[in-house]
Amino acid sequence: MILELAGYHLRQRLGERLGVLDGVGGAGLIACLALLLVWIAGAVALQTAGIREVRRTVQRSQILQALNATLPPSGPILNALARFDPLPEIQGPEPDVRPPDRRIARDPQVRRAGRSVVRIIGTACGLGVQGSGWVADSGVVVTNAHVVAGQDDTRLELRDGSIHDAEAIWFDPRNDLAILRSSGVASAGLQPLDLDVGAEAGTSAAILGFPQNGPFTIRAGRLGETQAMQSQDSYGRGPVRRRITALRGRVRSGNSGGPMVDGSGDVVTTIFAASRSRRSTGFGVPASIARDALRRADERVGTGPCASG
Repeated sequence: MILELAGYHLRQRLGERLGVLDGVGGAGLIACLALLLVWIAGAVALQTAGIREVRRTVQRSQILQALNATLPPSGPILNALARFDPLPEIQGPEPDVRPPDRRIARDPQVRRAGRSVVRIIGTACGLGVQGSGWVADSGVVVTNAHVVAGQDDTRLELRDGSIHDAEAIWFDPRNDLAILRSSGVASAGLQPLDLDVGAEAGTSAAILGFPQNGPFTIRAGRLGETQAMQSQDSYGRGPVRRRITALRGRVRSGNSGGPMVDGSGDVVTTIFAASRSRRSTGFGVPASIARDALRRADERVGTGPCASG
């Protein structure tokens, strides 16, 4: 628009002497704009899951190969399209426990447990969704229902960077819990984490996961009380009466489905939400609910409509 305005004023001053030059310049600008749009559209297609045929076509394009070799990386432009975690924010009870002990993040058992935490990726309603999960048995991973809701391309990324397909064998939107099965994860031989159902409020623990779709992190926390309360399900529907474990510690987008482990590396709760009003408060699915679900999960199940819309 700025160039068009400048051209208009030049034409007013110089008359029709710029007619041919104006036309050639306009055609050149339109051609550059078209190539720019093609470059961005191609980059989006290459970074979007669930459209394999389109991605293959894009990868074979000689024009796009030349553009990618000439223009700067497209990653910074596409930050707004990065995978996201529809982390719920709810109003829940205050943990009412002491501040976390940062030393828990350096505990060898906690770090060992971190090897069994995976990144979960998939597509729902056309959007890339990312969360965390933890290995509970050979090839069995626990996460949140809202992380995998509406997906048919769920995959698990291990700490070594390998990616494996997964299918849901438990989907409980009421308690926001899902259980996945993956033969690829089973062959990776990750050590399953145990559940500590009897952990008491005040237990020093660590929040493990992949916040902000970034690298694996360990953040100190402290377990709060488990209470029955009126809340919402994984789709934001309610009121629903459910049991929720409060915790003290920073929970961020991407932590959904990740474990909170004690000093022995045992899972005391599975993260599912952050506090709507307190930055240092989060909420988890009680360990007893995860234990009962693991005992019953078996056959493949659907994951309902997406929760990311």
